[in-house]
Amino acid sequence: MSLLAAPDPGWPAQAARYADAWRAHVGGLVAVHHIGSTSVPGLPAKPIIDLLAVLADEAAADAARPDLEALGYEWMGAFGLPGRRYVRLSDAKTGARRVHAHAYVQGHADIRRHLAFRDALRANAALRAAYTSVKASCAARHPDGGAAYGACKSDWIVKAEAKALETYK
Repeated sequence: MSLLAAPDPGWPAQAARYADAWRAHVGGLVAVHHIGSTSVPGLPAKPIIDLLAVLADEAAADAARPDLEALGYEWMGAFGLPGRRYVRLSDAKTGARRVHAHAYVQGHADIRRHLAFRDALRANAALRAAYTSVKASCAARHPDGGAAYGACKSDWIVKAEAKALETYK
């Protein structure tokens, strides 16, 4: 089985269902965005939905923990990125990862970075093709995914994000 799945037109509907649950159960939520490769039509991806949640303030971000844990999410805290609250959701029966969610307080710079990268990929076929190639190469070298797969893509992503931030302000 490959680390990357073929693009699935059902990913946006899955993301919408998860985002709706956040809206219904998480206080202080300003917005929830579908990000990552599953948010870009035509892009192969690990079949895990990435969400970007924007919370009103630090108090709301900290208070979100019990709400998210009640929804079945595992609270990971900043998980290496200052200002982020990271949670993940796995299928209770199979253990397969379903969602990675990155929550930030409104105004945090990483919100704009994530959205700019997503929007650049959606708008630019050449960028999507280049990213597809990078992802495929990294998946072949790191078929188990994880940190090694992420590190493999990292330099390319940092450069692409910087360019995207110039365009998508």
